[in-house]
Amino acid sequence: MKQVHTLDRVVIRFAGDSGDGMQLTGDRFTADSAVFGNDISTLPNFPAEIRAPAGTLPGVSSFQLHFANYDIMTPGDRPDVLVAMNPAALKANIADLPRGGVIIADTADFTKRNLSKVGYDANPLEDGSLADYQLHALDLTGMTVEAVKPFGLSRKDASRAKNMFALGLLSWLYHRPTEGTLSFLTSKFASKPAIRDANVTAFKTGYAFGETTEVFAVTYEVAPAPMRPGRYRQINGNLALAYGLVTAAKKAGLPLFLGSYPITPASDVLHELSKHKRFGVTTFQAEDEIAGVGAALGASFAGHLGVTTTSGPGIALKAETIGLGVMTELPLIICDVQRAGPSTGMPTKTEQADLLQVMFGRNGEAPVPVLAAQSPSDCFDTAIEATRIAVRYRTPVIILSDGYIANGAEPWAVPDVAAIPAIDPQFATELNGTDKKGQPVFLPYLRDPETLARPWAKPGTAGLQHRIGGIEKAKDTGAVSYDPANHEEMVRTRQAKIDGIVRDIPDLLVDDPADADGRHARVLVLGWGSTYGPITAAVRRVRKGGRQVAQTHLRHLNPFPANLGAILTSYDRVILPEMNLGQLALLLRAKYLVDVHSYSRVRGLPISLSELALDLESEIDQLEGATA
Repeated sequence: MKQVHTLDRVVIRFAGDSGDGMQLTGDRFTADSAVFGNDISTLPNFPAEIRAPAGTLPGVSSFQLHFANYDIMTPGDRPDVLVAMNPAALKANIADLPRGGVIIADTADFTKRNLSKVGYDANPLEDGSLADYQLHALDLTGMTVEAVKPFGLSRKDASRAKNMFALGLLSWLYHRPTEGTLSFLTSKFASKPAIRDANVTAFKTGYAFGETTEVFAVTYEVAPAPMRPGRYRQINGNLALAYGLVTAAKKAGLPLFLGSYPITPASDVLHELSKHKRFGVTTFQAEDEIAGVGAALGASFAGHLGVTTTSGPGIALKAETIGLGVMTELPLIICDVQRAGPSTGMPTKTEQADLLQVMFGRNGEAPVPVLAAQSPSDCFDTAIEATRIAVRYRTPVIILSDGYIANGAEPWAVPDVAAIPAIDPQFATELNGTDKKGQPVFLPYLRDPETLARPWAKPGTAGLQHRIGGIEKAKDTGAVSYDPANHEEMVRTRQAKIDGIVRDIPDLLVDDPADADGRHARVLVLGWGSTYGPITAAVRRVRKGGRQVAQTHLRHLNPFPANLGAILTSYDRVILPEMNLGQLALLLRAKYLVDVHSYSRVRGLPISLSELALDLESEIDQLEGATA
């Protein structure tokens, strides 16, 4: 009988060639862990090259999963277990594995040729260089090929099931349920019985190998995490964003039109929305980024909810049309799933470096609201909030996500859609003014006195014909105007409209528990977007070590919440972690004249919670020491 050790958390990383099915393997292990009741957080890592040579470092694909019996915030800084399907996978990931970590390596591809491809002079599975790790060198490919012989597949096709053998072994090792994966394989390969049976057999054989082998003396259990009652599902950021957009459109009673051009890492939003025609969704895969946003703005003019999705390079191309949306004052949702730049940059790596671009990257004074999602599931709520603002204030709105939360997954409590407030587009249906002769007319730029929003009239509404375009508008009438005083008034009015959105933004809440003597922290950690997870985890660790630190997080980046300035000035030190060179810090220093300390990391990876926690402890100790 093997010993069973109880753990509170585990981080596993599956790594191999792009064709080894590591993303599928990780996704299935994640789904089974979610069904079991663990809290989960994932970090898929794709190669940027579409067809990198097999067995090379640029071609390595990995999937990291953190699962636990408590509420976790990140996919983990370093894996406890590394599953390496070839020498390249081992070489690319071994530096992240702490001493004592577990390595499960497929020996089949550790040939002299494959070793030399990645710079190994000797086989690391045999030369003692991995003595500090718990190494399990297994012929996963050979055992898989042997197990699936009855199905008559070629060796190449048979070996493709090795990821399922590995999944079965890991499922046994960590007591994962198997029903979900078996059902998935049966459904996925229903039209290919031999492939279906081979994958199912490989999975079961991997599980049985774990039960019968003497290689593993210990198995591990991670208990379910306590969660509030409700219905949960696993969701990633792109899927949540798509669902949020559909929900927002239905709540507004508007058809949803997506004009988009495929770009990593935003393409999955287009793919998902294309499946939902039954909800009044139309998707248009345009010939380029400019056509995509142009079509979306045209749809907004026609009375739809116009949406476009892209990443940083696409935002640059869409800038002129977004400016046109500002001029015409139409609702438009622009989703920027950020990636590392500049230019093409690192398409499959994450970053937060588009903030200044989306704030100011248009000619003229063209302000737009900017919102940032903080987690995969938060993309759903952010999409609804962005739509509410766009429709109420007649303005383009930019949603910032990034590659980390777009592809990462976590549990999502499925909301009660009936409880989500409706969004009233308040289309114009009647004449609203008079001309110089006193005759009733429609004034397309006669503004709501509270929101400064102009009327939104659908084309074809009787009597509401009006002029629209990119040339400056005369106040109220919308006629073309070059009058200097009118231009200044219109520029200031459009800015005032965006500034006025602050009335609809809730005050920022600060997590700052007092100590036993009633004293609060002197250091505040401020974040935005996907830094929420690492910051929250780091703050927890710092507090657990006995130090005080406060935390708050921004969703609304333009305009800022009304109480942000007061919060910033109430702390001795404000630390702002960002995956850029300090873009939000620059804005806050300029607006509030506060010495915000920028904590910048631009590695194409999420900020390390362990590194951040150590640096926060150092900052707090220095501050306390300086005033002791």
